[in-house]
Amino acid sequence: MSATNMIRSLAPLVLICLGLVGWMAAKNSGVDPVREVDPASTVQLAAARAGYPVVVPAGLPEGYRPTSARTDAGTAGAGDPVTLEIGYLTPSEEFAGFAVSDDARAPAVTAVLDDARQQGTVDLGGQTWTRSTTGRGETVLWREDAGVTVLVTGSAGEGELETVAAAVRPYSG
Repeated sequence: MSATNMIRSLAPLVLICLGLVGWMAAKNSGVDPVREVDPASTVQLAAARAGYPVVVPAGLPEGYRPTSARTDAGTAGAGDPVTLEIGYLTPSEEFAGFAVSDDARAPAVTAVLDDARQQGTVDLGGQTWTRSTTGRGETVLWREDAGVTVLVTGSAGEGELETVAAAVRPYSG
C-alpha cells in the first residue's frame, strides 16, 4: 500500500476517462446542437381551430431558424381561445419568440406584457407596433387588433425582433 502502487492503479482509469472525453469531443465537433422544427403542422392546427385569422412570420431572411412551435388548439373546443407560439434562433444566435392569442390572460401574453413598460411605437410591415421593455429588460414588440394580441420578444437585439415583427402576415394555409 504505497503511493506508487496507488498511482499505478489509478493511472489506467484516468487515461481511459480522458480517452472517452476526447473521443466524445471529437465525435461532436462540427455538429450543430440546435434542433430545428417545422412549425407548419402546429400553425395549421391553430389556424383550423382559432376563431380569428391567425398571423405568422413569413419569409424571414436566411439565418432565422424555428426551434420550437406549440399551440393549445389541440384541446380547444369551438369558441375557445387559441394561442400559437413559435421560437426562433436568430442569425446572432439569440432567441426571438413570436406569439399570437385571442386570450388576454394566456400565459404567453401575461408572462411578457404584465410587467412591461411602454417605450413608444414603431411602424413595421405596414402595422403599428408598441415597443415595450419587459421586467427582465428584454424588448417586446406587440400589437392588439380586435381582441387578438400579437407579440415578438426575446433576447435578440431590437433589429432582429423588428425583422420578425415586420414579417408577420396572415396565414394562408
